Amino acid sequence: MNNTNNRMLEDFFDKLNEKSRTNLLPSLLKAQELFGYISEDVALKIGKVLKVAPADIYGVIEFYSLLYSRPTAETVIRVCTSPLCSLKGSKKIQKALLEKLNLKEGVPSSDGRFMVESVQCLGLCDHAPSAMVNNATVCDISIDKLDDLIEGKKSVPDNKTYGNNPVLTERFNKIDPVNIEDFINEGGFTGFLHALTLSREGLIEIVKASGLLGRGGAAFPTGLKEEGAVQTENTEAYVVCNADESEPGTFKDRVMLSRDPFSVLEGMLISAYIIGAQKGYIYIRGEYQDAQAVFLQVIDKARASGFLGKNIQDSDFSFELEIRSGAGAYICGEETALFESIEGKRGYPRNKPPYPVVSGLFGKPTNINNVETFSYLARILSDKKRMISNPGLSSPSGSRLFCLSGDVVRPGLYELPFGVKLNEVIDDWGGGLRGGKQMKTIILGGASGSFVPREHWNIALDQQTLRTAGLSMGSGVIMVFDETRDIRNILVDITNFFNHESCGKCYPCQLGTRKQQEIIGRINREGVLPGDYSRLEDVGLTMKDASLCGLGQTASSAVLSAMNIWPELFINQNELGGK
Repeated sequence: MNNTNNRMLEDFFDKLNEKSRTNLLPSLLKAQELFGYISEDVALKIGKVLKVAPADIYGVIEFYSLLYSRPTAETVIRVCTSPLCSLKGSKKIQKALLEKLNLKEGVPSSDGRFMVESVQCLGLCDHAPSAMVNNATVCDISIDKLDDLIEGKKSVPDNKTYGNNPVLTERFNKIDPVNIEDFINEGGFTGFLHALTLSREGLIEIVKASGLLGRGGAAFPTGLKEEGAVQTENTEAYVVCNADESEPGTFKDRVMLSRDPFSVLEGMLISAYIIGAQKGYIYIRGEYQDAQAVFLQVIDKARASGFLGKNIQDSDFSFELEIRSGAGAYICGEETALFESIEGKRGYPRNKPPYPVVSGLFGKPTNINNVETFSYLARILSDKKRMISNPGLSSPSGSRLFCLSGDVVRPGLYELPFGVKLNEVIDDWGGGLRGGKQMKTIILGGASGSFVPREHWNIALDQQTLRTAGLSMGSGVIMVFDETRDIRNILVDITNFFNHESCGKCYPCQLGTRKQQEIIGRINREGVLPGDYSRLEDVGLTMKDASLCGLGQTASSAVLSAMNIWPELFINQNELGGK
């Protein structure tokens, strides 16, 4: 078996477009797939082929949670313990699974058949609690269905979407996602073909006039980002799609890549044409194996139909696209950490400036956007009606994808217009709370977002209104919790997540996430000590002000917002009189 796997690894090396460090992570993932872990011999073989030092190889292996330098098992069961899965019983399920298999967490069985471990968010929040068995997803797991986990019975998420007047999701029920003819018949590539008839300057003005803001969380104007990359004197540039969504509560990339993947490709083509890039990458999180398989077909069919490669559609524009898989690191959703990962390094964020439009991937000008942004860009160029901003909103006209999950009747992906009220999304579209329960709270923006004060439960979901209220839409996450939920339990899971996912590069985040986790965990177990409120506030504000990247800067957002709404939960009884 090992000889066969060794030959398969050699075949993989033979097919690499370049034998250099940039292919380190793909090579490690391939070895992991073939052997179950990366032995010293295999690591050294990879290093010899790619000319990478052993220390650098092991540094990368240790950084990513889906890579192992020790033997695992034939069947590795990863149970999600992030906030939504945890609240819906995943930790109890994992405990029952360990007991049934007579295992300790993270330790393979003596016969090498099974290993069970906890993982952070799997991007299946609309089907919580969830798990992965090897590379197969298992949705809506329960103690009653432990055998399904043990047997590795895959359950594919339904990827349902809801909303009105769809733009991004309008093709979902009309096409086979990997049928390029279906895509073209439903208006696909219209925007790109239109772009080929225009100048770069003209295209930039169209995108700027549309008011399109990035949909990954930062909400930076897309047109300015395009303009920044094209104004450089450097002739080599890259386009990168960030599909590494790992924010608890977020799953829109999974749905978009499963239902209309060609639209993402089209947006990347338009962006590449604008900035003059001839090479691009789409970085899809390692847990999204199905989405990766779909996009591999998309690339092959686009190339066969003349939409990738040399002189696309008989133009003077050429572009190649490559998929890169993540390997389990939330930090790689940060754009510069993602660049480091593609370059074959640990996913550490870089100092900014310089910004990616000047010096991004491989030190070249790079335009990086997320799945939703690229898909919307294609729509803007295909339909003049979508080029016009709405002066009544500080956000662009059109729609936004919202990931609704938690204690609602109908969790899922919703495409709704900017400015829709938060309570309308939950009550009118999501069907309200399950079992007729009352609302306890809402988190807007994911684990890095904030709890929404009761007075803002009817707030309009547009950028300026939210900013004025001290809130952020982030990546469009709405997590709903009913009256039975304990705020401190929610915070335990959130602080565990950030402590696990901090890359450790900067001390404010490395130490702050650990201290925040320790204090919240102790409060939940033993109660509040005098000074806890001040300690949490000091740690949170220090991370917010001094951390290198967005992970550390927002790791305390949920805690600080909870302290503002429910101060009594963080103040010792002896101190209450002074507050």
